[in-house]
Amino acid sequence: MSVNTWLWVLELLAGPIWVCSLGLPCTLQSRSISGSLYKEGDVIIGGLFPIHSEAPEPDHTFTQRQEGRCRSVNLRSYRWLQTMTFTLEKINRDPTLLPNLTLGYLAADTCLSEGSTLSAALSLVTGQKEVVSGEQCTKAPNVPVIIGDARSSASVVVADTVGVFGIPMVSYYASCACLSDRKRFPTFLRTVPSNSFQTKVIARLLHQMGWSWVGVIYGDDAYGESSMQLLMNELEGSGVCMSYLEVIPKSHTPSKIRQIVETIQSSKAQVVVIIAISSDTEVLLREVVRRNVTDKQWIATTSWSTAGYYTAWSGISLSGVIGIAIRSLEIQGLSSYLTKLSIENYPTEELEQKVWEEAFGCRFVMDNQSGLPRPQCTNLENDRIQAAEFDGMYNVYKAVYAVAHAIQDMLDCQPGKGPFKNGECPEIKPVRPEQLLHYLKAVNFTTSMGEIVYFDNNGDPTGSYDIVNWQITSEGKVEFVKVGNFNSSSGPDQDFQLDVQNVIWGGGWGNKVPVSVCSESCPLGTRKAVQKGKPVCCFDCIPCAAGEISNATDSTECIKCPQRFWSNTDRTECVPMLVEFLSFQDDMGITLSVLSVAGAALTGTVLAAFFHHRDTPLVRANNSELSFLLLLSLKLCFLCALAFIGQPAPWSCMLRHTLFGISFVVCLACVLSKTVVVLVAFRATLPGSNLMRYFGPVQQRAGIFFCTLVQVGICVLWVVLAPPLPTETAGGELGARVVLLCAVGSVVGFSLVLGYIGLLAAVCFLLAFLARKLPDNFNEAKFITFSMLIFCAVWIAFVPAYVSSPGKYTVAVEVFAILASSYGLLLCIFAPKCYIILLRPERNTKKNMMAK
Repeated sequence: MSVNTWLWVLELLAGPIWVCSLGLPCTLQSRSISGSLYKEGDVIIGGLFPIHSEAPEPDHTFTQRQEGRCRSVNLRSYRWLQTMTFTLEKINRDPTLLPNLTLGYLAADTCLSEGSTLSAALSLVTGQKEVVSGEQCTKAPNVPVIIGDARSSASVVVADTVGVFGIPMVSYYASCACLSDRKRFPTFLRTVPSNSFQTKVIARLLHQMGWSWVGVIYGDDAYGESSMQLLMNELEGSGVCMSYLEVIPKSHTPSKIRQIVETIQSSKAQVVVIIAISSDTEVLLREVVRRNVTDKQWIATTSWSTAGYYTAWSGISLSGVIGIAIRSLEIQGLSSYLTKLSIENYPTEELEQKVWEEAFGCRFVMDNQSGLPRPQCTNLENDRIQAAEFDGMYNVYKAVYAVAHAIQDMLDCQPGKGPFKNGECPEIKPVRPEQLLHYLKAVNFTTSMGEIVYFDNNGDPTGSYDIVNWQITSEGKVEFVKVGNFNSSSGPDQDFQLDVQNVIWGGGWGNKVPVSVCSESCPLGTRKAVQKGKPVCCFDCIPCAAGEISNATDSTECIKCPQRFWSNTDRTECVPMLVEFLSFQDDMGITLSVLSVAGAALTGTVLAAFFHHRDTPLVRANNSELSFLLLLSLKLCFLCALAFIGQPAPWSCMLRHTLFGISFVVCLACVLSKTVVVLVAFRATLPGSNLMRYFGPVQQRAGIFFCTLVQVGICVLWVVLAPPLPTETAGGELGARVVLLCAVGSVVGFSLVLGYIGLLAAVCFLLAFLARKLPDNFNEAKFITFSMLIFCAVWIAFVPAYVSSPGKYTVAVEVFAILASSYGLLLCIFAPKCYIILLRPERNTKKNMMAK
């Protein structure tokens, strides 16, 4: 509290004692602002109620009595006061509860301001009379407990003050979580749930409805600031972000209010949470209604969720509000009690008469000297009292009963078994506040509605709320419809219930749940990527990479598929990879198999033709033995292509590469031998040449054997040291296939096999090129040149094609190279001879062969 406030308190409390010590008359300054309501009893219970909502201008010097009148009657608070009087009368009639004790009350109007509330509270605890004599100055306060106040900020001030003197205070509407601080407010208790529960309800509502982008507006006081901070803590890590955070100033400057409404209108957030007391909220919402802002879903806190008088000026603008309301139960007999209120009940009560006169524009006594004539108050006004807001009355009822049960427990104490020093029991006449506080903290009883009432270690009850919805009736009136509830004692899975089917949503959404997000939800197969410099609720949706999936909306990361699984095209699930290899069932496999078999068959046909015409000059002139060996090796080359087709196995991988390497070396060795023989044969015709004796059949066979033996040695070392074995690689479209291949095992071994074949081909090509100008009728070197040219071109093109081809196409490229080079050798070397043998037999004569 401020220094001035403390000086005022000290003046109020210590002043009379100082005067009494001088033996002078003792005078107490009355601080009751708008009168009080008093009823005698054995124990007087104090009450603080904001009957008016506008306080007079305060006296900041604290030297003069405040004579200003409070204004703007609040009928809801008036009903709270009447609930207190009703409950006390009910207790006094109860033969089982405090049968020999009468409870009285002293209720004061707080005018909904901190200063007037503190003044009224101090007036309660220092005595109701303005002038008392000597000994009464030093007596303990005659009000041992206070019921109230309604406003959190005022309760903070009062609890701070009366707590110093040990006066217990039981509030029925002050819900600020800050009041749960036992060190600062050791004497404060309440029957209204703490705001910590209210913010949990709001957070649960936002999360359940999928509202991740919301605006929050709070009041500039203890209630608004603490609730806003609690809400931020609840929303942290929940996926809900705040589009804006605005505060309603107490000055209510029009420019600031307009700026807040403009922020609401410009934001994408369709949901707006307002955490402020009713008077602050009203100023904002009046501007909202004036600007015809009808496209928002409003979330109301307990302070204004059931403010029925809003409907008089809001029209349909606030239709669909979802409100967190204090739990209201019908108190048996209270409705009848309020209905029977009559002017005859208050012949001398100044506070009651002021309420009726100000609220209903009438007078209890006709005053002809006043300005405009006003009608005399009648009993018809109780209908308007009955129609005021209903919330909070049950909390007043529980607060009064809590005090009554605490006093009853004090009466039931047995001497020697009391909770105080030496087992002493508490005093009853007068009731000492600190002793009453001890019993209040431990109170535990069940109301007539079946609810168990107790206070936890912080002086708070369990969190219990109704969820209400503002709906327009067929008559065009706003009706508060209960659509859910919250009860913290039900457990975390069952504490929040909302009947979405019966909710009418604001913003023109009707029965459809509004959408309030910064970014639309990311569909399956994508992940969220937060936009730079923006809250986590603003994001882009990035498709998952190949091999990754997301099977939930708004996924923050993509999940990598397990081994041998791959993502489908939508990236929503992992599917087993297709096992792929160049098989005999594939179109490509079938095509290559047909070409391989056709080549082998064609080679066999040529071989049969040559064997059948082996005695003809053409066959004999072309070295029939080498031709037969060449045709057999070519047939083997065609057939080895089939070894590359089919599912790889360890034996097939070794067979295909060794068979490929050896068969082509035999083939090229034969071609090389034929080329050398041609060159030597023509050189041998020169005078004095004896070269032919060095290239006879034995030497030719030895040469072929030696060339083949080198390749066999390379293949044996390759297979022994690093054999080609089956392997799995991801390949095919989007990597969704497991490709079975034969790994080369040793790159050096594979390179040596190909390199040796290339060396033989290069030598053959070079020698054949040198012999290309031999006589036409016997120019086999020309055909060998063409065949080697095709062979070298195929295998030179093979290398880049082999390296760049994916999956099973690598094998297909290798098979194609084998078949293409084999067909090149077969056709270039043997096609011309077969043409003469089969189609032009007349040219197959020795004379024709010897012609130039």
